[in-house]
Amino acid sequence: IFKFLGAISVDLGQDRIKPYLPTILTPLYRELNSNYAEQDPTLKNLSQEIIDLLRKLVGLEAFSLAFSSVQKQANQKRAMRKKQRALQTVANPDIAARKKLKRHKNKAETRKRKIESLHPMHKAKRHRSHALKDFAMVE
Repeated sequence: IFKFLGAISVDLGQDRIKPYLPTILTPLYRELNSNYAEQDPTLKNLSQEIIDLLRKLVGLEAFSLAFSSVQKQANQKRAMRKKQRALQTVANPDIAARKKLKRHKNKAETRKRKIESLHPMHKAKRHRSHALKDFAMVE
């Protein structure tokens, strides 16, 4: 898709690409700023190359305006999601409590796995029963 966006940009030319610049830059910006563990470095390089191509194609001023608008929009979305999560905790404390319990349970399991990997002779105690009560809703 990134190659397609680059090809379309070159094909449309300098004047006709300007209205579509924010739309084209959005996925490129998202890929550049993502910090996932299993991120593909070739995708990041490709998005950087296409951003450079667009900068040369439309000029620095028009590119900067579009890129800053995309950046601003992404930051607003990020802030909105953060605000929604905070409101979710206040509005639905039972759901928040369940999430917190699940997070703590996963953290304990991760700690046990880590101990087992560092000390193979030492077996960490594990919760034996994986019955239905483990999956029951917390009252």
